[in-house]
Amino acid sequence: MTELAQTKDLFAPVTALKGVGNKTAEALATLEINSIYDLLMYFPFRYNDLETLPLDQLMDGQKALLKGVIVTEPYVSRFGYKKSRLSFKIQIDHDIVMVNFFNQPWLKDKIEIGKEIAVYGKYNTTRQSLSAFKLVAEKKEDSSMEPIYPLNRHVKQKKLQELIDQAITEYLPLLDNVVPDDLRKKYKLETDQAIVQDLHHPKNGIMAKMAKRSAIFREFFLFQIQLAQMLNQKDETAPGQAKEYDLKEISKLISSLPFELSDDQKKVVNEIFADLHAPRQMRRLLQGDVGAGKTIVAVFAIFAVITAGYQAVLMVPTEILAQQHFDKINELLSQLGVRVALLTGDTKELEKKEIYRELEDGTINVVIGTHALIQDKVKFKKLGLAIIDEQHRFGVNQRNKLINKGNNPDVLAMTATPIPRTLALTVYGDMNVSSIHQLPKGRKPIISSWVTSNKLRDVLMQVQSQLDQGFQIYVVTPLISESEATDLKNAEDLQVKLAQYFKEQNVVLLHGRMAGEEKNKIMDAFADKKINILVTTSVIEVGVDVPNANMIIIFNADRFGLSQLHQLRGRIGRGQTQSYCVFVSDPKTEVGKKRMEIVANTTDGFKLAEEDLKLRGEGDIFGKAQSGLPQFKLGDVVQDFNSLVTAQKEARALIKKDPDLTGKQYNFLNKVLKYSKELQNND
Repeated sequence: MTELAQTKDLFAPVTALKGVGNKTAEALATLEINSIYDLLMYFPFRYNDLETLPLDQLMDGQKALLKGVIVTEPYVSRFGYKKSRLSFKIQIDHDIVMVNFFNQPWLKDKIEIGKEIAVYGKYNTTRQSLSAFKLVAEKKEDSSMEPIYPLNRHVKQKKLQELIDQAITEYLPLLDNVVPDDLRKKYKLETDQAIVQDLHHPKNGIMAKMAKRSAIFREFFLFQIQLAQMLNQKDETAPGQAKEYDLKEISKLISSLPFELSDDQKKVVNEIFADLHAPRQMRRLLQGDVGAGKTIVAVFAIFAVITAGYQAVLMVPTEILAQQHFDKINELLSQLGVRVALLTGDTKELEKKEIYRELEDGTINVVIGTHALIQDKVKFKKLGLAIIDEQHRFGVNQRNKLINKGNNPDVLAMTATPIPRTLALTVYGDMNVSSIHQLPKGRKPIISSWVTSNKLRDVLMQVQSQLDQGFQIYVVTPLISESEATDLKNAEDLQVKLAQYFKEQNVVLLHGRMAGEEKNKIMDAFADKKINILVTTSVIEVGVDVPNANMIIIFNADRFGLSQLHQLRGRIGRGQTQSYCVFVSDPKTEVGKKRMEIVANTTDGFKLAEEDLKLRGEGDIFGKAQSGLPQFKLGDVVQDFNSLVTAQKEARALIKKDPDLTGKQYNFLNKVLKYSKELQNND
């Protein structure tokens, strides 16, 4: 098979697999599985240990793995519509056990007298029979560890396992190595084929652990190679361009503000202005606590480059946040003659064409938007500054695509979830790090409390008190709708119940599945005080700014990460009045209780980030996407920090030696990098 055919096959859509149609492909896409390669690289998060136990040790109804020899011919009996039972007997030592597979008649061909097999199912002690779920193995030496994959409501465990096994059988030989041979030998890492085989079907726990170690390094190495290439391109071409901004014009912006900048804000503005004035490209990461005033710092940077004759762009992860930023920045800068535009997926086609034209001819000075900004149609006359908010939400290539729309524009990345400096430098390359610790002057610290669900009546009385004073309330839950798998509060039910309880108030539901236009209408109505209580999910986590909303109640708070809870809390406390945050939670573990105590007693995001990182190793899985760090499937940048640092060192050394990865040993690495870029650009 030619190399081209191999590449086409391995990175082909999942529909290339037998039995996968468009409907199944759409379901798999919700798990970010789009190709055969994605299937191979979609790893289990745990395993069911299927070690066999003696029959006399099994309890009635216990799930168990039984290994024995088939002693009767298989028989399929049919009953009802599309219902069947496959039955046969196996001998285990001196005992005979009846095995029944329901609605899996095709397994009959695998059942042969005298054959040794292993079956997994629920054991019935009275009948000495097994209601089997799965034919686990056909030989004693095969794995007794069943892979369990992360799922959603669109994909079933059994179906995913079948497709992964099919992909392994048909496509594993086409998989080559991402990490070069010399590095694999140096760090005792497995090949990509061994990683896939040993993570999906390990023979034991040690094998799974070794494969995971190799897979984590591989994941970090891919990320760091992309960063190293991006930094290398900048190093080669970038002195950057000194911006001769107009201090007289900037003084007008200072005079127009209804408040004075905090000392931290002034310090960071000066750092940014020094970067802008220098003849090298600015690459700065701005960390600021929730509500610390990063946006106004960004406004100063934007206005400075505009007075120097350049354009600016601000990219954010959500349409709600884009709208919020646009409203605030347009209000501040339009009075100074600045033309501000908003570009998102919801922007009407005619308006988009007008924005494209005015960006290219320079009429628009600054554009604010979402992923829509990285489309090829977006061209600038003279882009001088690219700002990326909550930059960990975007892939390396997405960030790079935006930056490349200008001639080495200055780059300011922002995040509201602080991370330790050493970690920031390792993850984000050679960016300078600025921090805002202080809250803007006049802001009062939010009063936070943690209550269990049996105190809910007291919380509702507090809500009524705030409503009576004319304030608005956020109510947040982890789920949109009811789920059979969990008893968590959901937004739909809660909206109905609160509307019944607060009959005279306008109680409205907002969630991420709504169309962008509908979400914006609801947020506008909330900002205009037409909605009293907004029941929502974490869709309001970033950037939503309604000063009159001074109370937030977060249900099942233990199901969010600490950083995410802090982000949600940051939606209030934006006015001059006292604000209140109530975490409603009934944690079952000591770690869960500790987390609730920490977030209720700590309003400093930097301290909270440290505590979050300390607790991450104890099972704080929820909210990883909101931790301020890039999202990895297997690697944990805290627990696996040494591996991350090593991957960075080796990736940079490799790119320094061979910037374009021209060596033959990098052929497959280049294919994976190309595929990764295509995925990020299509997001």
